[in-house]
Amino acid sequence: MHEAPIEIDPDDEIIDTKAPLPLDAWHRARGARMVAFAGHAMPIHYEGILAEHLWTRQSAGLFDVSHMGQALFTGDSADAALEALLPGDIQALAGGRVLYSLLLSEEGGILDDLMITRRADGLYMVVNGATKYEDFGTFREELPDEITINFMEDQALLALQGPRAVDALARLVPGVEALVFLRAAALDWNGTELWISRSGYTGEDGFEISVPEEAVEALADALAAQPEVKPIGLGARDSLRLEAGLPLYGHDLDEESTPVSAGLSFAIGKRRRTEGGFMGAERILAELKDGAPTCRVGLRVEGRQPVREGAALFHASQPAGIVTSGGFAPSLEAPIAMANVGAAFSAPGTALQAEVRGKRVPVTVVSLPFVPHRYHRGAPA
Repeated sequence: MHEAPIEIDPDDEIIDTKAPLPLDAWHRARGARMVAFAGHAMPIHYEGILAEHLWTRQSAGLFDVSHMGQALFTGDSADAALEALLPGDIQALAGGRVLYSLLLSEEGGILDDLMITRRADGLYMVVNGATKYEDFGTFREELPDEITINFMEDQALLALQGPRAVDALARLVPGVEALVFLRAAALDWNGTELWISRSGYTGEDGFEISVPEEAVEALADALAAQPEVKPIGLGARDSLRLEAGLPLYGHDLDEESTPVSAGLSFAIGKRRRTEGGFMGAERILAELKDGAPTCRVGLRVEGRQPVREGAALFHASQPAGIVTSGGFAPSLEAPIAMANVGAAFSAPGTALQAEVRGKRVPVTVVSLPFVPHRYHRGAPA
């Protein structure tokens, strides 16, 4: 999940947006290039996308993702009620565990991807910023009246990502180093309670930090003061997640995608595969058994010409699919892309051509991710 801009011109200044996010002035004071995204002014870069991308891969990058939607679901059997809409095994979710899941339509299409965590006070959810109002509207409409949704509009959200993120954060919040991938806890920072999960959307180790709005600037200052940390814009966040093979809602995922076609079958819990009972279950379970007609794949691009979203793909003269995300991969020093292709063209090693400005560019289907994930999973159980 966790969307970021793809085709944004860094020279386009923002003009008309919703109310500024809590760190708006903080970004501007640090020289951020601000652009319009998800209705807000967001920093696309500070010193440049390439430099910020590589810094995050080698050290630690601080991202402001406060545009995303945070909410707490409470009420008897809230987990069982959510299972009518989400395909994960939410009832089995233990305290402090983080689960990636999908909000589905009646036809099994993906309306959004999200993260859900069991806390002592309820089920905490983070959804994409561009779809948060539609998402929470769907939940309010579909869930029983006894389930309360608390929209956490007074909470900001930061992401600290990279191999040295734990060194920087543990200096400020002792105990955070004990968390492993997809685990979360409430931890104290100078008398302020932070909700911290060891998670993120760059493929690197790192953390997402929910912090009260009134404390976020002080926390951002404290993090940015650490020698490992630099503020990073959403441009590098997009190139990082692309290298990590992580899909972006509204581009690689949409209502035409299913969990199976998108390569997200892991989000369907084992019990749910037997019992069903979630939106679109009939179609999705059939695709689990027989396969989906299309697949999300990675593409390595021959030469230096980037292949962007929307480029048509061909196998000889036969249409094969369409590019859904594409750009230059700083870690690989080469262009890469993700695409939605027919199942017949999805095997790694399949040679295709992308149509770019009237010319055919050779591309090859490859396994995802392009750059290996480096999540901190802890010692084997």
